[in-house]
Amino acid sequence: MTTRTGSTTTVARVVAVVADVMAFIIGLWILMYLLDANRANDLVEFVRETARWLAGWSHDLFTFDKEWARVVAGYGLAAVVYLFIGHAAAGALRRR
Repeated sequence: MTTRTGSTTTVARVVAVVADVMAFIIGLWILMYLLDANRANDLVEFVRETARWLAGWSHDLFTFDKEWARVVAGYGLAAVVYLFIGHAAAGALRRR
């Protein structure tokens, strides 16, 4: 069994880390929303704006009656998609 240490392995690692960071930011916003974080705080506002930008395609996708359910489903879907696609792409790069 050989181990590969090349540019594709490094690129695959970077792709996976970027996907993880994107999903983490979205997950952090979901947690902050559910815990009713102070939106006047600069960190909370930064996380909210970044998550909204990352999940722009999905944050209003669902129309649940409860706002918390819309946030969890819309942003959560984006986080799962980023993780799935990012890690699938990283795996494909590693197999090259």
